Amino acid sequence: MSEAEYERLFQLFKELVDALGVSGFEDEVRGLVAEKFKPHADAVKVDSLGNVVASIKGEDENCKVMLAAHMDEIGLMVSHIESNGFLRFTAVGGVNPATLIGNRVWVKARSGKIKGVVGVKPWHLMSPEEAKKVPELKELFIDIGASSREEAEKMGVRVGDVAVVDRSAERLNGRLVASRAADDRIGVAVLIDALSRVYGSKLPCSVYAVATVQEEVGCRGAQVAAFAIKPTMAIAVDITTANDVAGVSEQDYVVRVGRGPAIKVMDATRTSFLGLIAHPKVREFLVRVAEEEGIPYQLEVLVGGTTDASTIHLTREGVPSGVVSIPTRYAHSPSEVFSLEDAVNASRLIASALGRFRPELLLF
Repeated sequence: MSEAEYERLFQLFKELVDALGVSGFEDEVRGLVAEKFKPHADAVKVDSLGNVVASIKGEDENCKVMLAAHMDEIGLMVSHIESNGFLRFTAVGGVNPATLIGNRVWVKARSGKIKGVVGVKPWHLMSPEEAKKVPELKELFIDIGASSREEAEKMGVRVGDVAVVDRSAERLNGRLVASRAADDRIGVAVLIDALSRVYGSKLPCSVYAVATVQEEVGCRGAQVAAFAIKPTMAIAVDITTANDVAGVSEQDYVVRVGRGPAIKVMDATRTSFLGLIAHPKVREFLVRVAEEEGIPYQLEVLVGGTTDASTIHLTREGVPSGVVSIPTRYAHSPSEVFSLEDAVNASRLIASALGRFRPELLLF
């Protein structure tokens, strides 16, 4: 792989990250994703829930491979405008309050994007007990420079507006990248890149690459898309937690950044019954493709998160599903860190799998 290959994927990813797309408010990123899909697909459409679906006809149109990566991101939603102009907010998706304090944000208002800062009660006024605790979301607010509710409203802000942390993508020491919304814009970038690798070649099965909505609030878009597509097999592309950092035992790493994309064995959330035990035939197929192509990979068992595959595999009479993950540090923070090498290898793995898949591979 060349540096040009890494840089191409980085620039695509950076462009996707610079578009806002909080769950349920994906309009800005949706239009961009649709344009990026078009050169590499026979057709691109937006479904009733807002998913972008890019399709390529295969030799057997009754065999359908669904790829899914979510374009939504976690964020904030204005829940109240105080008389002094400060904005109270709630979370959209899994937001850790500890990662917000002091960060600059963009509020997506009627008048456009408005800059703000996340504030909290001044540390100098906190009691010793308060200073030891991580503030709850209800204790935080956004300062947009307004001096009253009326001024904030004149600036275009209203209850229900969403906001994201103001962080773009930056390369760290070569092939590592730090960015907001790597979860899961890097997955979307990998989908687009994988399609560019196979478009124009003969594929055994038709491909439906879906940039999904509302994954961060329950994998909703993927379920709707899978019902419509009725895939023979599905592969979700998402990040996974890489805990290979200072102070963490090796047994808790899950995966490591830079050691290759992860092929999921199982995942589960801590707060619901959502999760996936990857279909054994899909998992074995992905492992075999990786080994035959000389693509480094890791096996992943994750407790504490899940992907679109958790709802896809339960759609209709069931869809054999697997996941290719990009190992990422500091998930759900303003600066998630992943390796471009892992992302490019994920694209290579998916493209190679699309060229080799046959329905009979799923038979027990």
